[in-house]
Amino acid sequence: MSENTATAATPEAGDATAAPQTDAVTTDGAATTNAAATDGAATDAAAAPGAGDAATSAGGVSKAMIADIEEAMKDVVDPELGINVVDLGLVYGVHVDDENVATLDMTLTSAACPLTDVIEDQARQALTTGPGGGLVNDIRINWVWLPPWGPDKITDEGRDQLRSLGFNV
Repeated sequence: MSENTATAATPEAGDATAAPQTDAVTTDGAATTNAAATDGAATDAAAAPGAGDAATSAGGVSKAMIADIEEAMKDVVDPELGINVVDLGLVYGVHVDDENVATLDMTLTSAACPLTDVIEDQARQALTTGPGGGLVNDIRINWVWLPPWGPDKITDEGRDQLRSLGFNV
C-alpha cells in the first residue's frame, strides 16, 4: 500500500527542543511523527506498535482510535462502484484532534466526481452516530488530489470485491 499520511502543524521556527510526537497514522497503520515542542525529553512514539491510536487530551476528551475510525469508514461505500472507500484506497490519512474531531484526508477516483456530498454524509453517519454518540464528535474531510488516485491504491480485499463484480483489476 502506498504511504499516505495526514499531517499537523509544525513547531515555531528555531525551536531547538522539538522532539517527535505521533499525531497521525497512515492508512496502513504506521504511525507518523511531527515535531512538537516538549520539555526536551525525546520520545519515539512511532516505534511503539499502535502508538498515537488513542489518547486523552488535557481537557479529558477521549480521542478515537485510528484503527476504529478506519474500520468504521468501511461502511462508507462509493456510490458508483459499490466498494467501500477504505478498500478503494480513497482514504489517504486520518488525524484526530484534542476535541475528538476527525480530519480525513480523502480523494476520489476522479476530481470531477459529483458525489462528494454523498460520501461526506456517509462518513459523518459512520463516525458520529451509534452507541454512545459515535467514535468522534465531528468530522472534516480534506479533499486532496495529490497524489492522484490510481488502481494501485486499491487494497487486495478491494481488488477481490471488484473482481467479483466483473472488473478486471
